[in-house]
Amino acid sequence: MNDKKTIKGGARSSARLAAVQALYQMEMSHIAAKIIVDEFIDHRLGEIIEDSQLEKADAVFFNDIVIGVEKQITEVDEHIRNSLSEDWSLERIESVARAVLRAGTYEILARPDVPTNVIINEYVDVTKAFFEDSTPGFVNGVLDKITTKIR
Repeated sequence: MNDKKTIKGGARSSARLAAVQALYQMEMSHIAAKIIVDEFIDHRLGEIIEDSQLEKADAVFFNDIVIGVEKQITEVDEHIRNSLSEDWSLERIESVARAVLRAGTYEILARPDVPTNVIINEYVDVTKAFFEDSTPGFVNGVLDKITTKIR
């Protein structure tokens, strides 16, 4: 019998989860996106994480998100900052949640082929993989605000 559970979602869902992990690793280690992307594609995409088998990630989609965030980080961060309440700063957001917001904001900006409700729902689900508190609701609210300004 197989004790491993499969994470819901397909190749793009796995790519989004991996992109958040890669963006977090980039921020913590200050390593360039291209190096992190290559390492993830060669060694980590489709691996078992916490006894859960991930769907094989869409490597092209993963690459687009991670490299895209790096190239457009100033614009991405500005959209996030402009969508926070006055008492919040980008730096105050927990680093994994910041990576989720950056990936989601990049998709809203650069991927008009993906419906906004799909982007928001996917990143709320990614957030739920890391947080059991009010963070998924926070991510939902910020991405929704960004969506109304951009699309």
